[in-house]
Amino acid sequence: MKAAVYYETGGPEVFSYEDVADPICQAHELLYRVEAVSIEGGDTLNRLGGVLESVPHIVGYQAAGTVLEVGSLVTGFAVGDRVVATGTHGSHAELRTVGASFCWKIPEGLATEIAACVPIAFGTAHDALFEFGMLQPGEHVLIHAGASGVGLAAIQLAKRAGATVYATASSSDRLERLKDFGLDHAINYADVDFEVAIRELTGGRGVDVVVDSIGGPTLQKSLRTMAYRGRCVSFGDAGREGTDKFDLSTLRGNNQRFIGYFLGAELFMGTRAYDMITGLLSDVASGELQVVIDKTFPLEAAGEAHAYIEDRLAFGRVVLVP
Repeated sequence: MKAAVYYETGGPEVFSYEDVADPICQAHELLYRVEAVSIEGGDTLNRLGGVLESVPHIVGYQAAGTVLEVGSLVTGFAVGDRVVATGTHGSHAELRTVGASFCWKIPEGLATEIAACVPIAFGTAHDALFEFGMLQPGEHVLIHAGASGVGLAAIQLAKRAGATVYATASSSDRLERLKDFGLDHAINYADVDFEVAIRELTGGRGVDVVVDSIGGPTLQKSLRTMAYRGRCVSFGDAGREGTDKFDLSTLRGNNQRFIGYFLGAELFMGTRAYDMITGLLSDVASGELQVVIDKTFPLEAAGEAHAYIEDRLAFGRVVLVP
């Protein structure tokens, strides 16, 4: 099969497009033909400095396609089913094997390339808002990177739940487009300090929930935007700026919570998150929630696609097509 691979971590230029051995389907797995790859934020971070599972390495968490083989221990799936699946690596290829417990059937009528973008982005957003952020109707929520896949999902889900939604982005044009998805208050962090803006917009109160995918210095400032008994849910490091320590002393006096989150752990720990994502796929299929695909690249242009994301040009998802 063909795959976008690299031999060492680094910038998007490390990719090459090569023939590699076809994956072998194990008893607990499905083998499927990849028809659409959703490039996740973790894919770019792994390419930049993650662990190489093999050399050459095939990066990528999530992709959708058609089942070609079903392992002997797998039930509920058949050859010919359309599926979307997540895994630790391997999406940037023509073929992929994944554990059946990390696969979802694509609902009838839902396009494969749309389904490819749902589990991680919408699952992360839903858990950050509700399972861990405990967002309630009438509360105020700040969503960083509003134009990202998780950001767009979180804006829609928060608005549907009756929250007042604030979001950050570095482009006024993209922030204006987010209003069509439920954004109430737009904050261009390239022009204003988002911490100051939140205090002004909320009359000094702050927000009840922060959904922070940026990390680093942004996360420290996020903690200071919270209202009394506020909750900050942190996942990912999209800002690529590490920090040695955080000052959590302000949380105690305001009875606030800081929560680290990783969707993969929830999927490993039981069926709750799996069932939640099944419901989100149905909501996207019915049109209740929307996936935005900004741009599609051929698989051989994986480096170009990663660079496009890292230049912060995308509004929504970027997809690779083998």
